[in-house]
Amino acid sequence: MRFLPSQENMETKTIKDESKDTQTTERISGSEAIIKCLLAEGVDILYGYPGGAIMPVYDELYKYQDQIHHVLTRHEQGATHAAQGYARISGKVGVAIATSGPGATNLITGIADAQIDSTPMVCITGQVGSHLLGSDAFQETDIVGISTPVTKWNHQITKASEIPEVFAKAFYIAKSGRPGPVLIDITKDAQFETFDFTYEKCKGVRSYKPVPDTNEDTLKAAADLINNAKKPLIVWGQGVILGQAEEEFKAVIEKAGIPSAWTILGASAIPTSHPLNVGMVGMHGNYAPNVLTNECDVLIAIGMRFDDRVTGNLATYAKQAKIVHFEIDPAEVDKNVQTDVAVLGDAKASLKALLPLLNKNSHTKWHQQFKDLYQIEFEKVIKNDLHPVKDGLTMGEVLKEINSQTKGEAAIVSDVGQHQMIACRYADFNVSKSNITSGGLGTMGFALPAALGAKMAAPEREVIMIAGDGGYQMTIQELGTIFQQNIPVKIVVLNNEFLGMVRQWQQLFFDKRYASTEMVNPDFVAIAKGYHIEAKKVTERKDLKSAVKEMVDCKGPYFLEVRVEKEDNVFPMIPTGASVSDIRLE
Repeated sequence: MRFLPSQENMETKTIKDESKDTQTTERISGSEAIIKCLLAEGVDILYGYPGGAIMPVYDELYKYQDQIHHVLTRHEQGATHAAQGYARISGKVGVAIATSGPGATNLITGIADAQIDSTPMVCITGQVGSHLLGSDAFQETDIVGISTPVTKWNHQITKASEIPEVFAKAFYIAKSGRPGPVLIDITKDAQFETFDFTYEKCKGVRSYKPVPDTNEDTLKAAADLINNAKKPLIVWGQGVILGQAEEEFKAVIEKAGIPSAWTILGASAIPTSHPLNVGMVGMHGNYAPNVLTNECDVLIAIGMRFDDRVTGNLATYAKQAKIVHFEIDPAEVDKNVQTDVAVLGDAKASLKALLPLLNKNSHTKWHQQFKDLYQIEFEKVIKNDLHPVKDGLTMGEVLKEINSQTKGEAAIVSDVGQHQMIACRYADFNVSKSNITSGGLGTMGFALPAALGAKMAAPEREVIMIAGDGGYQMTIQELGTIFQQNIPVKIVVLNNEFLGMVRQWQQLFFDKRYASTEMVNPDFVAIAKGYHIEAKKVTERKDLKSAVKEMVDCKGPYFLEVRVEKEDNVFPMIPTGASVSDIRLE
């Protein structure tokens, strides 16, 4: 959901925050006002990197160290991914801060990632003085123009008096409705300027309706289709988690007895072991839900957007089925797949209203089809991934060992590539908000900073990062952040000395022409130890269990490198342009 109204058309309704005494007026600088706005919004951690254009804010941060913990990342991109990890596991708004010019542009990848994955984030950038705008001044970049396509909303502040209203709107927009990233750019003179400060939280913005009204007739129409279906299938996405609708979702599928599959970002809304959880859909998803998508008679999509990696060839996707779409963002309805019934609204409220309209059902014969196809996938793929007979270690057996020693309760933060697909396929997700990964943008380098942000947001949870040797090196410098902050995140690198996913495509579709995908890697263990992080390397199966135990038992950060088979492939796989029912097992 994009929100880019003109500034002239914005009208804000506000509420008084009694707990912060926000109505008290005091004359302060713009930079101090920024800190007070963050405190009023409950921000206790922010990630960033200082520089000249944002220095006044950092000077104020120095005075508020006991109230806001600033984490110095080693790169601004790391700050955005850390803020994403923080937001994804906590449900709160993540905050990142940077200076102008290259500091601001280095945020863009993380902002784009947050936009497509609906992650609530507020990014603050410094800017040259307002009298220099448009003059190509040192470290001046039009970050508002650059970020417009990848933000839910953005705004440039040139007067200190604008700060309270803009910050209130920013946090409201970022976290309301379908969440997303917001950017606030602040000129240096606005940071120095003084004004009479008060703060009121934003309650609403004219022209922006974050949650559309749910029409009772569409709910009844959806219930009728579901009740009369012989072969219904649910595909759920992250909307269930973002809407905090896990319990309502569980109640719906259990009452209706519907087999339910998930998109990558939807994973963990219900436990992996739930009997109605039939696995992952999409390019490397499970065999049964992909094949049977083209056999179901009613397909119920909940909080997902029919991404191309889920649908495969749209011309052949579920053409036999009636489509019911539960969605908070009207822009996603009928965008890729034509629906028969669209239920707009918040997932929690919609599913709660749907529940009494549903008939109790079991669909026993339909479920058996999923079980039969699962058995085919187990024999051809899963057995070899989890219980290999070959000498080399597989990525799947590493995830199996992690499951065993964490009881499926760890938060798994994965990077992008083969290891990501293996982690999504084989990790046990028994707690909601346990699968944190880059979905829509597919950002290599996401995992390490996102994992440190997730661990800081949820220190009581075991947070385990899974990365390949390629993506890991894109943000490897964040080991310095982990060391300086002493963040007890667990780092697992599955090293196959290739850019594995690209290599797999080169093997299958480019006659094994491995162009620029083989990696000559450094000594990862030595690098981790250079940052005073405990580290170990495993090359043989007999050492895997003890190494994972040592990692899990470690009270501080830990790095584990596992050398896996160089040319293992991830199956099942839907080739690009193919139908979901053409999924390959080998």
